[in-house]
Amino acid sequence: MSVPNEQKIWSPIDAFLQWCREWTEAGSVSELKYCPPEELERMAHEAGVSTGELRTLASKGPQSAELLLRRMAALDLDQDEVARMEPQVFHDLQRVCTMCESHGRCLRDLKRDAADPAWKSYCPNVDTLMDLDSLPWSSRRES
Repeated sequence: MSVPNEQKIWSPIDAFLQWCREWTEAGSVSELKYCPPEELERMAHEAGVSTGELRTLASKGPQSAELLLRRMAALDLDQDEVARMEPQVFHDLQRVCTMCESHGRCLRDLKRDAADPAWKSYCPNVDTLMDLDSLPWSSRRES
């Protein structure tokens, strides 16, 4: 069975972040506390996180993993290709980035000089990103 072109296949974290966007537009993400425990458990299971992580992810907001995408672009990693070829890895990168406490520092570093290796000293995704960076991606620009 083929998926229509206009339908996007999302990872569980993408689906959860989209749910956050829609919920934020409709009301407050803090309303998550009013969800029945079994519904929270179901959503957490679908997103591949614990209920505690789900609450934390929801509190961070739908744009919380945006810095990951900027860091990947700085490394010349195509987010779509990584998500397609390594969906579990991409999901984990998003989750870890969202939970990171260094968003302010990361944003400053990306704005100042995205190529500066200082980010490697505090980024919890550094090992995974460096592993991905060492792979021969088909979308990578060759110099």
